[in-house]
Amino acid sequence: MSEKDQYKNRIELLQGTLDMLVLQTLQWGPQHGYGIVQALRLRSGDVLQVETGSLYPALHRLERQGWVQSEWKQSESKQRARYYRITAKGKKQLASDLGRWERIVEAIGSVMYVKPEESES
Repeated sequence: MSEKDQYKNRIELLQGTLDMLVLQTLQWGPQHGYGIVQALRLRSGDVLQVETGSLYPALHRLERQGWVQSEWKQSESKQRARYYRITAKGKKQLASDLGRWERIVEAIGSVMYVKPEESES
């Protein structure tokens, strides 16, 4: 695999993970961008801090895929904001992503948590 392909795979993994997190957040209800960032930050105990420079390209990508829809509404602070909601297609994608994510976590765990005596065989 070329260095360019490895970089592309890493970017796709990161984008895919962010996409999955955004879709999961929208499962809890429609939200504007700042609300999505806050939900991810709070739910992760301040570990996940998504920058707007990553979030908005992800939201646009999800919208192009048909996984989210957006509309302009008035926010709680009486400002105009674009609200995003997950679509039926997005819910199917989230279920698929979650299955893949669980397999990746299990595979990484099986490598990282090998007892020393198991690895010597």
